[in-house]
Amino acid sequence: ISLYRLPGVVAVIGLIGQVAGTFCAITGFFPFSNSFTLTIPGIAGIILAIGMGVDANVITGERIKEEINSGKTIDTAIATGYKRAFSADGNITMIIVAIILMGAFGTPDSLASTILKPVFFMFGASTEGTIYSFGYTLMVGVILNFLFGILATRLMTMSLSRFKIFRNPVLYGGKSAKKRAAEKAAATEGGASK
Repeated sequence: ISLYRLPGVVAVIGLIGQVAGTFCAITGFFPFSNSFTLTIPGIAGIILAIGMGVDANVITGERIKEEINSGKTIDTAIATGYKRAFSADGNITMIIVAIILMGAFGTPDSLASTILKPVFFMFGASTEGTIYSFGYTLMVGVILNFLFGILATRLMTMSLSRFKIFRNPVLYGGKSAKKRAAEKAAATEGGASK
């Protein structure tokens, strides 16, 4: 919050939503998911997913700050920051890994095990539940990271930037217009004196 200011506040709200959604998926709050016991690997999956959410928000905040400091408008900086910061490759790879973990180490009657049965037919059920919990919490966390960390925070930031009170570049981690003008004048003076 102190480094990225308004995008930092929005990121914290997004991370709270991600964690709340993860716990809702674990406890069986959603009608399509059953509740299950949270294991230590499951907690590790939650922590890893939160770390990925923080990473996505830090990259986005840095991009927005760089764009504002390069002289772009707030709207352009937000749009460019979110466009350049998002990479679907990492999220898709994590979801594939989570499904494989759930299929390889889950109970034999789970959906992931049924789908991956042709691949893992020669392996018996092993460590049922512990690694499955890690894969499940990781997959839920990555999906919620996409929803909250990419979509919701982008919508919140863009919505807040429409209010006049939030149109100050300093609120996005950028330098004020006066400070940018002073730096530009100093750079021009320094180049002219040489």
